[in-house]
Amino acid sequence: MTDPISIFFDAWRLESSGERLSQIATAVTKSIECDDPRTQQTLKGINALCDYVGMFAANAPGWSATVVGTDTTAGVTRATVAFGGKGPEGHEVTQIGQYFVETEGNLISRMVGFVGTGSPE
Repeated sequence: MTDPISIFFDAWRLESSGERLSQIATAVTKSIECDDPRTQQTLKGINALCDYVGMFAANAPGWSATVVGTDTTAGVTRATVAFGGKGPEGHEVTQIGQYFVETEGNLISRMVGFVGTGSPE
């Protein structure tokens, strides 16, 4: 996929900070704001967002984030994302999250993320 949401989440697998920054910059506005379930404060700007994604790459080497579904209502896109890779015991592990995404033009301007899909497990 070449949509900005897929481009952004594809950057989560990149270990090179330069490559990651370059890819994220093609998918988001300069004034991007992101609230992730693992952050205490809103991430503001491309550099803050890139640093946060870099922590994922550093703490979960070999893992990826893949958009597995999207739908859009009233200009807001809900993206379901599968985060996956080898767990501590060497088995493949997948964790699902959802992000609600707003865009300006063809770039992401704001994202709010949640662990899981809100459904009982």
